[in-house]
Amino acid sequence: MSTENKAQDPMEFMRSMWSKMGFSLPGMVTPTLDVDELEKRITDMKAVESWLKMNLSSLQMAIQGLEMQRATIAAMQAMSKVAAEGGRADADSTQPNPFAAGMWPWNIMQNAAEQAGTKAAEAPAAAPAKSGKSKDPK
Repeated sequence: MSTENKAQDPMEFMRSMWSKMGFSLPGMVTPTLDVDELEKRITDMKAVESWLKMNLSSLQMAIQGLEMQRATIAAMQAMSKVAAEGGRADADSTQPNPFAAGMWPWNIMQNAAEQAGTKAAEAPAAAPAKSGKSKDPK
């Protein structure tokens, strides 16, 4: 009768099964009935869980930072391309230029620079002709 009692008690059954194997299993697998040992294991596992969560958060932040960097570079390249094209969309492109409306200050500055450049090119050409007539004593 005493063997039937042991078989019905799950903890006793587990103890007898582990002891018959002849070797000890790692601490995380070996069952224990010591509440203090279980508390220590729980505390250790929670510390590891917190460390892993912190590393996961750091990893997610690093990924988000790289994605933001990629998006910023892509936007800057697209804006540079639009600025180089003078704000006009390609003729074969079916999509409207998303940056065309926002490029008006750039276009104004480009036009002003071109006008200043043409005026500067005209001014030196006209200046020697006038100065040459006034220096001529005849």
